[in-house]
Amino acid sequence: MRLFLREQIPLLIIYGLQLVLILGIYRLAGFQNWWIALYAALLSAVLFVGYLCYRYWSLRSFYYRLTFPMETLDESIRDRGGNPLSKALNELLKTQYQHYKGELHHYESKIRNHVTFINQWVHQMKTPLSVIHLTIQDEDDPIFDSIREESDRIGKGLETVLHTARLDSFEQDFHVEPVRLNTVVHQVIQENKGLFIRNRVYPEVYVDETLTVESDEKWLAFVLGQLLTNAVKYSVETGEKIVLSSWMRGPHAVLQVTDYGIGIPKKDLQRVFEPYFTGEHGRKYPESTGMGLYLVREVCRRLNHGVELTSKVGKGTTVRIIFLSPVPPVPLHESKEGLR
Repeated sequence: MRLFLREQIPLLIIYGLQLVLILGIYRLAGFQNWWIALYAALLSAVLFVGYLCYRYWSLRSFYYRLTFPMETLDESIRDRGGNPLSKALNELLKTQYQHYKGELHHYESKIRNHVTFINQWVHQMKTPLSVIHLTIQDEDDPIFDSIREESDRIGKGLETVLHTARLDSFEQDFHVEPVRLNTVVHQVIQENKGLFIRNRVYPEVYVDETLTVESDEKWLAFVLGQLLTNAVKYSVETGEKIVLSSWMRGPHAVLQVTDYGIGIPKKDLQRVFEPYFTGEHGRKYPESTGMGLYLVREVCRRLNHGVELTSKVGKGTTVRIIFLSPVPPVPLHESKEGLR
């Protein structure tokens, strides 16, 4: 109704001016019977209000559609009312909807082809990488240590690319089941042992061996790998350890990864989960991509896990994963939160 009245404001102004003009002409013409003039004005006003009521009644569905947003796209192509203006709007929306569906289908096809290409490319690159590892595994010359380090870096980059490409089809690529947290932690540490050794930063594990959480083991291992990679990267040459601990926060299990590295500036804390954001550390560490914590948050969100991050410059960073899915009642050690 408000939209209709706002649209009629120019018409109301013109009608009022026209009424005043006609009454003025009557006055100038020497017409003395004002009651007849007022009666004529009243009849005109009644007819005008009647016209406005009819206009609103015939276009009410049109104004309703313009006033209240649609909850779904399908609502845009529903026929509402037989007024010519409503029919024209329906035809316009149907045409736009068909164009939109066509464009959407086109881009979905392009994205699927792109993801397929990325998956195939990553798997193809893993083959020569495996050959490099096998070729240098028994070599002791220091030069091969650099080759191992760079090949490990390439492998982690390929895994990041692969998991990033799979995010859009996440719902088809995960399976939630009971996962023993301690097993996943040690598995990821074993996979990254070369990273720990090269940077002389070593893990300390305080994760309950009996703690089981509801998650996807593959994606959880990827998340933990991203957190450990960040923790090691920003703890180089500190001589400190990385602490992994677990406890219960009410009905939910918590996995905490704590490093004692350079920490994150306060001004960057609000943006660390944004894609491609590297912040102040991006200038000190050119290899930073800004995708690690973004992927951690996205994967955890889709697995219904919470993520918390606290940090202080020069003191280190703590990241917690809160498993919001149901957790079986199993005994736990005391909280290791004090290790921070």
